[in-house]
Amino acid sequence: MIPGKWTESAARALAAVEHDTRVAVPRELLWALVDQESLASEILASGGLDASRLSECLPRVDEDGGSKAPGLDLVLQEAIHLAGLAGRAAEVGTEHLLWGLAQADETIGRVLAEHDLRPESLAPMIEAATGIETTPLETDERLDPLPAQDASTDTFRVMDASANRAREGLRVVEDIARFVLDDSHLTGLLKQLRHDLTTALKPLDGGRFLAARDTTSDVGTTVTTEQEHRRGSLRDVLDANLGRVQESLRTLEELAKLEPAGPETTAPSAAAHFERVRYDLYTLHKALATTLEASHRLDGHDLYLLAGESGCQGGIGPVIRGAVAGGIGVVQLREKTLEDAALLDLARRVRRWTGDAGSLFVMNDRPDLAVLADADGVHVGQQELDVRSVRRIVGPNRLVGVSTHSIQQARQAVLDGADYLGVGPVFPSQTKSFDSLAGLEFVRAVAQEITLPWYAIGGISAENLAEVSEAGALRVAVGAAVCGADDPEAAARELCHGLTKDPG
Repeated sequence: MIPGKWTESAARALAAVEHDTRVAVPRELLWALVDQESLASEILASGGLDASRLSECLPRVDEDGGSKAPGLDLVLQEAIHLAGLAGRAAEVGTEHLLWGLAQADETIGRVLAEHDLRPESLAPMIEAATGIETTPLETDERLDPLPAQDASTDTFRVMDASANRAREGLRVVEDIARFVLDDSHLTGLLKQLRHDLTTALKPLDGGRFLAARDTTSDVGTTVTTEQEHRRGSLRDVLDANLGRVQESLRTLEELAKLEPAGPETTAPSAAAHFERVRYDLYTLHKALATTLEASHRLDGHDLYLLAGESGCQGGIGPVIRGAVAGGIGVVQLREKTLEDAALLDLARRVRRWTGDAGSLFVMNDRPDLAVLADADGVHVGQQELDVRSVRRIVGPNRLVGVSTHSIQQARQAVLDGADYLGVGPVFPSQTKSFDSLAGLEFVRAVAQEITLPWYAIGGISAENLAEVSEAGALRVAVGAAVCGADDPEAAARELCHGLTKDPG
């Protein structure tokens, strides 16, 4: 869940949706708001959507199974954003959650609109519910409007060109995420950005952009550079189009400041909308670029070994050397008992063994020792340092992996800039105890959404590898299956062979 401070009613509603995943999350949250008899339920009732009427329009159980429902994160982002604009950045209420549902879920938004609860009418209702008034005070003084200036046409012409560039660039990037990366998570976020851009443009346009368009006399159509017609790689295409969108959004943001909202307007200004979309795009740019680069860097490194002194019955040196000879692509040194000096000495030896075989070497939890041992990366858990902090220590070129135990954690790790994910635990492990298992359902969820490289982990062996592969895992991490084997090289070869088999 996105971090935030919630009112008691909002917190209870959010807690209610965590226990049952049989219902599409947005719809379940809507019913939780109704059941709480909250400010949100009062707003719904004002539009004629009491519990009885709502059950006819949006039954508690989604017959479609919620397959097209957006993630809860998008709902919460909208709610937190609106609360901040209303001056309540420290507290998000049920009324803001209702706004988030209306903005993020097409079905819920349509039902609300049918009952005159459109975004433009929801905003003043939410203001009234929170006791915050942002509309100007009435006054007897009236100022005659200034005569329209010719420069306004030129301003709309610039906005039209910038809006076109932004839409075109976003479409190219979304197509890459959808058809090249096949990444449902990032595609959904990009689609939401296009929706946000449309929302921001609507009050400014009103047909004025098209009226101001004059392509035939645009001097820029004949000014080109050689680089515009050449792209060296897919990453170049991605960067070029994200760059043009970001630049266009900045132009729109600055020019929107020239267009003050009318006295009847209660929605956030267009400039603020453009600024928000631009910042969100910076995060997505990083996630998309990381997915492309990490997929290339980890290509062919599908089997990942977690090794420590205590778990290697034949000694960690023979085990690692045999494992990399058998096809292990990544070795993580997981050792919790050694003092720092001894651990660093061991890490340097593992670096030598893996380097000789062309395998990658990752330190567990210790970015400082990863740098000193010249490791290829570092892996952290949910309770260890965050990705941003690790990056400050290891720099931009080393891999940063993150353990995830839920789809929400996996989505967040992608946006945080992780290079790969650990996904699990899938089965009970001989080398580490867990309070609960994420299981194969979590593996299936990640396989459906996320293209950033990830490794299924937890109790995986040659005996259950087929189950994990059938759930969608292309990469796996193992420990005891190789470290505890009489012949680590043969065990690694068997697992590699199992991974290359068609699970179908």
